[in-house]
Amino acid sequence: MAISHKTRKALWGRSGNRCVICRNEIVVDATSHDDESVVADECHIVSSRPDGPRYDVSYPPERQDSYENLVLLCRTHHKMVDDQTDTFTADILRQMKSDHEVWVSQKLEDEDKPKPLRVRRVEQNIPSFLSHLTTGKEVLDLVSNAMAYDFDHDEPESQEEVDLLGGFLQTAQDWGDISADLQAGDRVRAAYGLTERLRELEDNGFVIFGARELRLLEGGIQPEPSGWPIAILRVLRQDNEAILRVNLDEKGQEQPNKIGSS
Repeated sequence: MAISHKTRKALWGRSGNRCVICRNEIVVDATSHDDESVVADECHIVSSRPDGPRYDVSYPPERQDSYENLVLLCRTHHKMVDDQTDTFTADILRQMKSDHEVWVSQKLEDEDKPKPLRVRRVEQNIPSFLSHLTTGKEVLDLVSNAMAYDFDHDEPESQEEVDLLGGFLQTAQDWGDISADLQAGDRVRAAYGLTERLRELEDNGFVIFGARELRLLEGGIQPEPSGWPIAILRVLRQDNEAILRVNLDEKGQEQPNKIGSS
């Protein structure tokens, strides 16, 4: 009686194309000149020959080529278990086979599970400075199509400042959330409204800085990381020490105000 195709498929499938002992792959990839090479054997746990390894006179002959009496081993470990039958008994080989199949099943389940999502910062994408924003269009361009927002502000000192800061930042985020659906005319009106809020903040002693940072979204079901743009806004008092008021280059020309990025 020969090993059936069904039994052979079950043996290789449940073994995951790996030796039960060393768990190395047992099909070597093809080269540019030759086909794949199979470096494994379908080994009998209980031999059918009286002089064979682990021969058992009571073992049913009709089960000799059954799935339960077969184990997949690389050729090195095939010879090892047949030479060392006192160490590798039939019961031990069956347990090793069972443990290996559980390991293969768990590995496949782990691969099917989506990896945890995380947003990772990339050092070269972190802005060195946040630039001074003076128009609503600059703010709108910054928040448009952002996947998340990193907003911060100096501590308000009155309810009026709470309303002022909260209103500006919320409006900026709201326009960012719907920016993909804005028509050309809508963008003009949105930018104009943001400019008015900027001027109101400046009249009350605040300055707005901002930048974009491209982070990477990893995990989930996607095979490769994808871009995750972040809109950064800071609303600071004009006397905040973090602000570099005026920078002069070698020609004595004023440079745009900037603050360090945190």
